This record gives sequence, C-alpha cells and structure tokens, in this order.
Amino acid sequence: MPPAEQGAPLQPGPALTAPFHLRGDLDSSSYGYTRDGNPSWSVVEAALGALEEAESVLFSSGMAALCAVLEPALAAGDVLVAVRDGYPGVRTVAADRLASRGVEVRLVPTDTEAIVAACPGATLVWVETPSNPGLDVCDIAAVADAAHAAGSRLAVDNTLATPLGQRPLDHGADAVMYSATKALSGHSDLVLGAVTVRDPEWAQSLRRHRSQGGAIAGPFEAWLLQRSLPTLALRLARQSDNALALARMLRDRRGVSDVRHPGLEEHPCHALAARQMLHCGPLVCFTLDGAERAQSFLGALELVAEATSFGGVHSTAERRARWGTDDVAEGFIRFSAGCEDAEDLLADVARALDGG
Repeated sequence: MPPAEQGAPLQPGPALTAPFHLRGDLDSSSYGYTRDGNPSWSVVEAALGALEEAESVLFSSGMAALCAVLEPALAAGDVLVAVRDGYPGVRTVAADRLASRGVEVRLVPTDTEAIVAACPGATLVWVETPSNPGLDVCDIAAVADAAHAAGSRLAVDNTLATPLGQRPLDHGADAVMYSATKALSGHSDLVLGAVTVRDPEWAQSLRRHRSQGGAIAGPFEAWLLQRSLPTLALRLARQSDNALALARMLRDRRGVSDVRHPGLEEHPCHALAARQMLHCGPLVCFTLDGAERAQSFLGALELVAEATSFGGVHSTAERRARWGTDDVAEGFIRFSAGCEDAEDLLADVARALDGG
C-alpha cells in the first residue's frame, strides 16, 4: 500500500487515462502517455519489487512477460536451455519463434543434474520450480552456478511458489517471471504478468520492450492486482494447507495413483523443497484410471469448478491431458486448492471419488 497522505484515499484508484497533462519538456513529469508509464503500474511494480528487493516490470500477461525475457536475449546461434515439463507456452515460443530464427533449444526435465549438464554453451537457462504440472523441484542455486559458469543468465518461472514461497534472486537467478493471473491476483478475474530483476539496465530494457511492443497492462487490471496483493500471504497459507491436506488424503485412497505434492515426505524432491521454499503453493496433482474416470470425478465435484489456471480463491481442477501440451496420463488431474474450509473441500473430493 502506498504511504499514507493526509486526505488521500486509503487505496488510490486506477489512473484511467491515455495521455497525461505534460507541460514543457518530457522530463518535467514521470508520466506523459500510458504506453510508456502509468501510476497504477508504478504502485503495483513497487509492491512486487519490494517482495524481492528488486525492480519489477508489469506486462499485459504472463506470456508477454516471458517473451520479454526470451526474445530479446536470443539470436541466431544462441542456445536456450528450458525445462520440458513446465509451462507449455515456453516450449511453444521456443519452437515457433526461436528455433525458426536459428536458436538452438535444449529441452530437459526439471532435474538439477540434467539442467546443469545442459548448461555449457547456453545463452539463457529457463526453469520452472516447482514444475507445472509435474511439481518437481530443482536446486536454483546449483543451476545458477552452472549457468553463470557457462556465461549464461538464469530465468525462473516462480508463478506457483510466488515471492512469498521462494525468492529465486536470492539463490542466484538473474530474472524471475510471474503470471500474475494466478496466485498474485488470486481471484481469477484478470490477466497480467511481471518480470523482476536486480540489474537496473535489464529493467530499463524490459520497459523499452514493453513500450515498443505494446504489451502493456490496463490500469484497471493493475489496480485489481494492487488490491489483491495485501491478502496474498493469507490466501497462500490457506491454499497451501488445503493442498497438502488433500495430497495426504489422496495418497491413501484406492483408485488414486501418482499423487504429487512437494510437501509430501515421500516426494523425491521433498528435502530440497523444504530447504528452498517456505510453502509449496496450491497445486496437487494425481492420476485416475483413464479419461472417462477423470471426467466422471470432475463432473461429480460440487465445490470445485472444472477450469484451467490455478491460484484462485476458489478450488479448480482439470484433466490436464485434454490440452495435449503435457506428457501426462489421460487421467492426470491438476487440482488447485482454494480457500474453502478444508473439511468441506476434502469431503467434496472424497464424495466425488466415490462416484458422487
């Protein structure tokens, strides 16, 4: 929240304007035209930056944010190392827009040793940890060391954990990307993205890219994000508790297999997650026996909406294979735990698993 000012609104409203009053020289004001800057962006960027002691640049979507990192950094002959089990938009951009202009793309699993082994010769390394939807975790510090030894930068998609769950810049990452559509806003009612860096020159370059490409956030959407951030810690605590409780219930259910949540003691990345993260976020994933069984389960849920995305206050779930973008079983369920009462949520899932 901005500093208190006598007689001013407790929460400043959105600056809904294209041009601003601008008398005289351009440097006489911080704002002249919204494509280049807007007070509503500045407030939310300051808040996001404060969470990581860095500079944050707001974009119109998570895709716009990741493109602002990937595309200016890579030219013909460069090498991108990216995880193949993370957000599919990265792989799409790599295949459709980077490889076609001569960028070598190395896709690896979210596994520390595999990523480190792929780093020599890299120009940019992109990881998502925990991965989505596999929920695997890599050691950010080890990957950062390997990337830097290769003369590369490391970018981390931290959408799932959020800056309250882990701060990749503290572990050596050079840039952090967020789809603010997810937990940062938390109400499933806007589309935004952000990139956070500690290099002032890179931050300025990101702002130029945003202005020149027009990937700008609407002032109203920026204001909605600003409104939502004060409850981020409360929402994440409830969502993370609900997700872990659900994962523990599911691992003991007949007909449910491959329950994935880094908070489970038997998860192969549990020790690393506990050391690197303060919470594991709202996602829990599991597999049912085939697409028909999965759709029957989803249809029987009453508190939970069948929808994509994650991180909202309302629980959502989907059969992830329907998109054809992830290497998952037909009955693989990605479940985003919301802020419902835990007993009510678990009872709804149990009833749906029993056939409604």
